[in-house]
Amino acid sequence: MSIKQLLSALCITLCLCLGVGWVLVFFQSTATVRYTLAEQHEIVPGGNEHGKDIASQESGNKGVQPVFNPPALEDAPEGIREAVLLGYKIMMDTPTYAGEYVGNELSCRNCHFDAGRRRDTISLVGVAAVYPRYRSRREYSADLTLRTQGCFERSMNGTAPPANSQVMQSLKAYYFWISKNIPIYSDIPWLGLRGPVLNDYTPDPAKGRQVFQAVCSRCHGQDGTGTPIAPPLWGNGSFNDGAGMNTIKHFSDFSYRFMPKNGPMLSKEQAMDVAGYAQAQTRPHFVASHPNRVEQVISVKGEE
Repeated sequence: MSIKQLLSALCITLCLCLGVGWVLVFFQSTATVRYTLAEQHEIVPGGNEHGKDIASQESGNKGVQPVFNPPALEDAPEGIREAVLLGYKIMMDTPTYAGEYVGNELSCRNCHFDAGRRRDTISLVGVAAVYPRYRSRREYSADLTLRTQGCFERSMNGTAPPANSQVMQSLKAYYFWISKNIPIYSDIPWLGLRGPVLNDYTPDPAKGRQVFQAVCSRCHGQDGTGTPIAPPLWGNGSFNDGAGMNTIKHFSDFSYRFMPKNGPMLSKEQAMDVAGYAQAQTRPHFVASHPNRVEQVISVKGEE
């Protein structure tokens, strides 16, 4: 073989080696990119590269951020639209639409502004996505029926609507409709109260009375028993002593975050003081209309 032929053979061999090397590098980097995309979107077999697939959603919706965007009531499916609309009316004017279960002058909207469809309130948007859940009051898992029955007994100072009543079924249809598109058991930042607003603070009812007279009485009346534009905060027309709002924890948080309505202005100390003042007032005594705790007769402890 001549030197010229030998050099040609070497050149061909080198080109082949470079080509094979480039191919290997290309496929390796492509696999790395695809793997990175899969990590970012949690793609598993059967999924897609635009977001999480069904399997990853069922694993707990980790990383999914719920969006506060309650749907219009009139957009509810035809089969449940009547129930959804009635549920809304019950929330807005409870004595009129569910009067047989109400024992005071309150409506659900007094704590759940616009029937719970506003974010600056004790919102109900997404509540159907987090129940059933453990309730210390029940000492067990509780669904929305039990939760709502407790509200009627305590906040409404009334009796619990039966699970199969039109009132209860309409309220649940409403809860589920306004919770549309909220991922099941996701972390929903706008739900519930957080309080107390100050942990190391002892409320001063005397200062709270001053706050009430200067700020709250404009809407709730000088004696706190309500006016045409705001509900009673104590007395026979208000929630009873078993209600969650009859605690410094909840009353202070609600007052600090949402009061006065549409223009919260209380300091944390003022919210705590006015909560102490409100709790010192007289109100109806809670009387349960059905068992408070879930009867636990079946044990699963020690079973696989």
